[in-house]
Amino acid sequence: MKKKQTGFKKQIDLINQNRFLHYILYVLFGIILFASLYGNVKPQNLDIKLLDISKQTLYSPINVVDREETERKKNEAYQQIEDQYRLVEEYSDSRVQLVNFIYNSAIEVNTEALNEVKNDAAKNEDPVKEKQLKPLTAEEKYALLEKKLADGFKRKIPKDTLFPLIGASTEELTVAKESVVTTVNKVMREEISTDKLEEKKQQVEKELQYTPLTSEMLQSSIEIGQYAVIPNYIYDDKATKEKRQQAADKVKESVIKQGQIIVSEGQTITPEIYHKLDIAGLINNKQSFKPFLGLLIFVLLAVSILIYYFESQQKTAEKKNLSLLLFFLVFFISLLFMKAISIFQQLDITYIGLIVPAAMGPMLVKLLISERQAILSSIILSVCGSIIFNEGITGTFNFNMGIYYLAGCLAGVLFLNKHNLRSRILQAGLFVALVNIMMITALTLIQNGNYSNLEIGSYFIMAAISGIAASVLAMGFQPFFETGFGLLSTMRLIELSNPNHPLLRKILTETPGTYHHSVMVANLSESACEAIGANGLLARVGAYYHDIGKTKRPQYFIENQMKMDNPHDKLSPQLSKNVIIAHASDGAEMLRKHKMPKEFVDIAEQHHGTSLLKYFYYKAKERGDEILEEEFRYPGPKPQTKEIAVISIADSVEAAVRSMSSPTPERIQKLVRGIIADRLQDGQLNECDLTLKELDIVAKSFCESLKGIFHSRIEYPEVTKQKVKQA
Repeated sequence: MKKKQTGFKKQIDLINQNRFLHYILYVLFGIILFASLYGNVKPQNLDIKLLDISKQTLYSPINVVDREETERKKNEAYQQIEDQYRLVEEYSDSRVQLVNFIYNSAIEVNTEALNEVKNDAAKNEDPVKEKQLKPLTAEEKYALLEKKLADGFKRKIPKDTLFPLIGASTEELTVAKESVVTTVNKVMREEISTDKLEEKKQQVEKELQYTPLTSEMLQSSIEIGQYAVIPNYIYDDKATKEKRQQAADKVKESVIKQGQIIVSEGQTITPEIYHKLDIAGLINNKQSFKPFLGLLIFVLLAVSILIYYFESQQKTAEKKNLSLLLFFLVFFISLLFMKAISIFQQLDITYIGLIVPAAMGPMLVKLLISERQAILSSIILSVCGSIIFNEGITGTFNFNMGIYYLAGCLAGVLFLNKHNLRSRILQAGLFVALVNIMMITALTLIQNGNYSNLEIGSYFIMAAISGIAASVLAMGFQPFFETGFGLLSTMRLIELSNPNHPLLRKILTETPGTYHHSVMVANLSESACEAIGANGLLARVGAYYHDIGKTKRPQYFIENQMKMDNPHDKLSPQLSKNVIIAHASDGAEMLRKHKMPKEFVDIAEQHHGTSLLKYFYYKAKERGDEILEEEFRYPGPKPQTKEIAVISIADSVEAAVRSMSSPTPERIQKLVRGIIADRLQDGQLNECDLTLKELDIVAKSFCESLKGIFHSRIEYPEVTKQKVKQA
């Protein structure tokens, strides 16, 4: 089994060394993401015919305006508005003037006829002929009256109506005129529509029937009055069109909303339903490319965000490839869970997406990589979930599900902390379950929906299962990723810090002095690393193993020389130097042999850098040996990370302070800063990214920790002396 894991790890290492891997991964991410969501945005190809029975319930995938329905409703509103009329007050004056004109014309005809006879008589001096002159006949007078009225009337007045005016006197005509004018003026001031015209004419007759006129003259006046009355409440074409247009404009567009049921299963597809299916794009949608273009834009946006985030990090190509590969594997495992569970949507299981352990992916990313990448994966997964669980409506978004996933994922990421024990991951799962339940409650209340107790209970159960399953799956997948990719996660570090680990027990039993020294270095390193933002837990656990090489020849190191002679007193400085320097390479080799993390190997190999073994170097110089300084330096390499640099300084500081006879805070501070200055001057910190400000923080942290260790103590009298005094 170990051989298989080792082989897999070697394959991963070879893949990570490919400098083009991250570009390949970006492309693969885009392709797989597009392929995963393709089926959820692909328009449905439905074999639908008019007047068929629908085999399934069909929903509208989009919001679309039904223009035909809207136009029909506008036409209905337009036609429902009645014709608009207006009262033409000017008609009253004009009809009164008409009546005046008729009667005045009659008076003028009578007057002119009389004057003409008198004028002829005055011209004719013969009395006999004067007696022979006769007045104008009635027919002649009517002809004159008709002639006067001919130009002022479009509709001819009957002869029977006008004829009585010829024989009437001027006084009688005046009375008739005033009566008719008054009546016409009164009637025409009221609204007279076409359908009320006869009624108003009857009113004229009633108003005039008691006028003191002869029967013929009265009948003539009534007919003239009725003739004068015309409709004054006329059709207003402009106002009618404006009002109808206003009514049509008030009609709202008929919209088929996204998710709206267009046709239910078993329902006949009527022409109206067929039209709605057509405009919703469910009939002739084979050539539609818009959903795919939209999905492509979304995928490109997601890939662009990933590229911006990963490429802006200051990491080596190998570490960048490893992070990307891990991110993509975890992400697509989460996506696979979503796709698998989404199949059950076809069984009409309401809100089956609530049971998806969406928080698993972001929690794994947080445990294996970093929090920022976990938040990024939460956002992208939430959008994918809202597309996948679109309730069978292709090309739509289930925003409720997206919000639900986002809340759960962020809850899981934020609850996990630096020291993520298995119990903490389980607690995170319970916290995710609680947040899921609260989010479901919030969404149902906001929507003001009517849900049965059974539905609410099933939703809560699925939400709880989602949270707990996310933590269980995260714990289950974590060891596989750690082993396969050689990752050093928080949980792995905590496991390696167990004193029962074979290598730690080896250090404790074979080199107890080295073990105590390593524990002291671990304490100093962890505090300093956390103070500067480095990985304190890595520094602590790595410090436990940094001197594992001393177990090969424990008696050659002073901390393990208990009640024995120093073997270096019998060796030349060159041989002593070789033994001491070898513990770094021996430790790295032992760690590799036990398949320990690469970080531990680097700590063991680099914690002395290329520093000089001053004691043996100067001892050789005193003996007069011809030597080079490089011969008494560790082979290196120099510390490459902040954690190794801090351990390197802590290693020297702890050994130096332990050798002091009476350490005081002032002497400790002077010693610590002297060692750091010596490391800087020797160039041992040139290859790590520690700044001078961080070194100052490290120095202060060391001093605080050492003050707590070497604090002053109360001197107690010896027990034997007390017994002597008592004796």
